[in-house]
Amino acid sequence: MLERLDTKRDEVLCFLGDLAVPFDNNLAERDLRMVKVKQKVSGTFRTEDGATRFAAIRGYLSTARKQGQSMFAVLRSVIEGKPWQPLT
Repeated sequence: MLERLDTKRDEVLCFLGDLAVPFDNNLAERDLRMVKVKQKVSGTFRTEDGATRFAAIRGYLSTARKQGQSMFAVLRSVIEGKPWQPLT
């Protein structure tokens, strides 16, 4: 592993020179972190339906954020009945 890190040094340390590059590539873990925080604060979700709705909303907002959308604008568009949809 050390040899590979040494030969790929520029790729591994790319985030140091370009702030647009994330420190890690574990977006899935970051997306799930909020679910774990919610479980710790409230103990658990009250219903399976509530957990499903929470996950759907968080997934929608996460996708919008990754697509460079404003969270406020995306939420406003949903409330107005014209939800933002990601590019395909």
